[in-house]
Amino acid sequence: MGRTISEKILSAHAGVPMKAGEFAVVDVDLAYVQDGTGPLACRQFKAMGFKAAHKPEKKILFVDHASPSPRRELSNDHKFLREFARETGVQFSEIGRGISHSIVFEKYVNPGDVVVAADSHTCTGGALCTFATGMGSTDIAVAFGLGKTWLRCPETVKIRVEGPFPKGVYSKDLMLHIIGKIGADGANYEALELGGGTIRALPMHARITLSNMAVECGAKVGLIEPDEITHAWLREHGRDHKFPDLTPDKDAVYERVIEIDAAKLKPTIACPHFVDNTKTIDEAERVHVDQVFIGTCTNGRIEDLRIAAAILKGKSIKPGTRLIVTPSTVEVYRQAAEENLLQVFVVAGGLVTAPGCGACVGVHEGILGDDEVCVTTQNRNFCGRMGNPKGLIYLASPALAAATAIEGRIADPRQYV
Repeated sequence: MGRTISEKILSAHAGVPMKAGEFAVVDVDLAYVQDGTGPLACRQFKAMGFKAAHKPEKKILFVDHASPSPRRELSNDHKFLREFARETGVQFSEIGRGISHSIVFEKYVNPGDVVVAADSHTCTGGALCTFATGMGSTDIAVAFGLGKTWLRCPETVKIRVEGPFPKGVYSKDLMLHIIGKIGADGANYEALELGGGTIRALPMHARITLSNMAVECGAKVGLIEPDEITHAWLREHGRDHKFPDLTPDKDAVYERVIEIDAAKLKPTIACPHFVDNTKTIDEAERVHVDQVFIGTCTNGRIEDLRIAAAILKGKSIKPGTRLIVTPSTVEVYRQAAEENLLQVFVVAGGLVTAPGCGACVGVHEGILGDDEVCVTTQNRNFCGRMGNPKGLIYLASPALAAATAIEGRIADPRQYV
C-alpha cells in the first residue's frame, strides 16, 4: 500500500514506517514562537529544567504581532524574549523584520522538513512541501529543549484543481471557495494535498496563500508536491540542494478526493464571523466599508502589493474609507519602496505601516470601532479578531480589497484588472 506525502515525511523523521492514525515521536528540523505565544513557551522551557536549547540555531523567537510594542506589558514580554535569546543562544528576530511565517518561508524551511511553532498559521510552510504545523506553547518548549515532538500521522484529503483562473480570480478566491465548500471543520486534523494542473501552474506566492489557510478548514498541514517551480524558488533563495523526492505514491490511500474546476470560480469573500461563510462577489451585499487592510502572512508579499498597487495607481481612496498596507517582511518593504509601490498607496490616500502582523490580530494599528466594517486580505474573520467584537470583518484577495478602497464598498475587482 502506497504512502501519502505526510506519511513519507513523518516516516523519515520517526525512523519507522508510519501510516495515517499512528503516533510517533519525530525529529524536528525547526521550531519557533512569536511574541504572543513565546513568553509562555520560554517560561515553560525553564520550568521543565532545560538549561540549553537543542540546536539553538534552529530555534527562533519572533516579535511580529506587536511590532513595535504599543503597551508596557507587551514591551516587558519583548524584553523577556530578548533576555531568553541571549541566555540560550536561540535566534531572535527584532521588531520591524516581519512576520514569523513569512521570514521562515524566505530563509529556513525546506521540502520534507518537520517544522513546529506556537502559531496556527505555521502551516504556511506546506507550500514548500514542509510538514509545518502549529502547536501549543508547552509542546514548543519541549521541541526547543529536545529537538523532538510527538505527532499523530493525519489522514489526507486530496484536492485536485484543474482549469485556468478567470479574470479577477486568485488563489485567495480558490482557498475561500474550498473552505466554504468543506466547512471550517471539514478537514479536522487531516492533511490537505493540493494538486492538479491549476496548482502546478501557480507561482510560489500564490501557493503560499493556499497552504497558509489550510488550518481554516481544520487541517493539520496544507502540502503542495514539489516541482520545478519549487526548485526554482529554492534556487533563488540559495537552498536548491534541499529537494527530496516527495511524490505521493500512485496507490496512496486518501480519506477523500475533491475535484474543483477553477474556470468556474468567481471573486469570493468570507463574510462575518466565519471563514466558511463565503459568497461570490455576485452574491455579496455591497455594504459600505470603513477600513481596508492589505497585508499579513496570507497576502502581504511583494506580488500581492503589486496587484493592489496596479489597481490603485492614479486613483484615490473613497472618502470615509481608510486604507492600511502592511508589508509582510522588511525585504518586501524594501522591494516595494524600490518599485514605488509604497508611493502609490500613499498618494492614493493610504497608510503604510512597519512590516509585521499589523492590524490582523487586533493588538494595535488598525483596531476597528464599534459596528465598523473591514475588508482585509488576512486569513481569519472571527468575532473580535481585529480587536473589537463589535467589528465586522470580510476576507478577500488583494485585488478585491484594492477595488473596495476605491469604491468605499465591497467591490468587484474584475473591472479593474
